[in-house]
Amino acid sequence: MALLDVKGVTLTFRGLAALLSVDFSVEQGQIASLIGPNGAGKTSMLNCISGRYHPDEGSITLNGRDLLVMAAHDRVTAGLCRTFQNIALFKGLSVLDNLMVGRHTRMEYGLLSSMLYWGKARRSEDLHRGRIEQIIDFLGLSPYRHQIAGRLPYGVQKRVELGRALAGEPKLLLLDEPMAGMNLEETEDMARYILDIKEEWDVTVLLVEHDMGVVMDISDHVVVLDFGQVLASGTPAQVQIDPEVVTAYLGSENRSFLGR
Repeated sequence: MALLDVKGVTLTFRGLAALLSVDFSVEQGQIASLIGPNGAGKTSMLNCISGRYHPDEGSITLNGRDLLVMAAHDRVTAGLCRTFQNIALFKGLSVLDNLMVGRHTRMEYGLLSSMLYWGKARRSEDLHRGRIEQIIDFLGLSPYRHQIAGRLPYGVQKRVELGRALAGEPKLLLLDEPMAGMNLEETEDMARYILDIKEEWDVTVLLVEHDMGVVMDISDHVVVLDFGQVLASGTPAQVQIDPEVVTAYLGSENRSFLGR
């Protein structure tokens, strides 16, 4: 069984189809990428999976569980976490506090014990803080631990948002253009983090990204969307020589998909 299974998903806005009968799946342990020209429906698909949008038709399951009957916050508990195309941190909070927010669905103590901060609340806080320290070390955020997130360089803020998503202990991590706006060094670092998340943290990744070099280097499976429909899917090697994909990106079947 696929970890994520999308079948027949259609999403319309006032009669305009953003997605039309989209089918694809993501296997456990994969880095899968959704690619396509601007306006192809990539972010709309992530929003349907995460609960921001509700499709008109179709089904989406995570580990066999129907996501469409769940509220967005329940999907986090089910093992789904995401980052956003535009950074969505709590800009006035510290890096540590932003990461701790990502643990809120894992905290089991009640309001009274949290106010008094004793017993179960204190033990739980220590446990969650330990997990956050692992993430801080993993993403190289130690120098920024107590700094205000909104004052940090753009690339560091991207790492903080990735860390907050990891704090929810996802089975499936949705990344919406994690390399957007980054320089070459930052892009290489983010690609390495994504690979390590798969290998060391055993997290499956579904990625939307415009940097085709990165997509082809780190992906196990690629799904191509165009005008809200699946144009092609397969391994990076299969997709980059698909004539329909080349035409959608470059307007000619006589050029390499990556322009090399």
